[in-house]
Amino acid sequence: MSDFEKTFDGEEPVRVNKWLAQSGVCSRREAEGLITSGTVFIDGEKVEDAGRKILPGQTLTLNRKGAETLSSKRTIMLNKPVGFVSATPEEDQIPAIRLLTNENRVGKGAPVRGNDSLAPVGRLDMDSRGLLILSDDGTVAKGVIGPDADLEKEYIVRIRGKITGKKMALLREGLELDGRKLKPARVTGIADQTLRFVLREGRNRQIRRMCDLVELRVIDLVRVRIGALKLGGLKEGCWKELRSHEIEALLRNPSLEELRGKGPESKR
Repeated sequence: MSDFEKTFDGEEPVRVNKWLAQSGVCSRREAEGLITSGTVFIDGEKVEDAGRKILPGQTLTLNRKGAETLSSKRTIMLNKPVGFVSATPEEDQIPAIRLLTNENRVGKGAPVRGNDSLAPVGRLDMDSRGLLILSDDGTVAKGVIGPDADLEKEYIVRIRGKITGKKMALLREGLELDGRKLKPARVTGIADQTLRFVLREGRNRQIRRMCDLVELRVIDLVRVRIGALKLGGLKEGCWKELRSHEIEALLRNPSLEELRGKGPESKR
């Protein structure tokens, strides 16, 4: 029995390395390394050509050596509280990775050791809280914050100041930061003095600076979603290891309809 098995359900043949990267299994370069090391099989036949395509309905497997190579990669979701920094800490600042203790872990997962190379995937300011991804997987980093990444980031933001229709229109489309026009944002009111922001970019302290430009002050900001990955009921200060299907959904970047349970994924 294989230590890793995945059946290709696409409609057209695709190169193995491309499919594995799109599925969030590993990067294209890592896939090529697995093939070169002789650990990849399609329907029981060893794959020796890095350009090999997998056909609809075929099953790819990895032997134990290949599976162990994959399992060494880790991606973690943390509910970061206010007061911890996601970036490299300055003097007297506390890095968010300090929260990755056994006591704060939810579900199964190996302990995080001091020599683990987990790094924040994207920023979350010290005075903001919520969903933060940490990973040592280059595929995850590229898919979330790479130059071609297009994942939505959703925030719930409490505001001080008068919210008007004109200000909302500017927040949605019409502001510039650092001399560059911002991408359109979905901004909606969900409660008294509370707004939902959905962005497709991540400028430094973007939401706070957007609000400053329209004379609103952010008094609380929590990130609740990155793409298909939702914070859900994960308690503040706690973390969990992401499973392969969660990483695959994150990198696949499902549509808004799918996230709401109306798309093709909801029918399976």
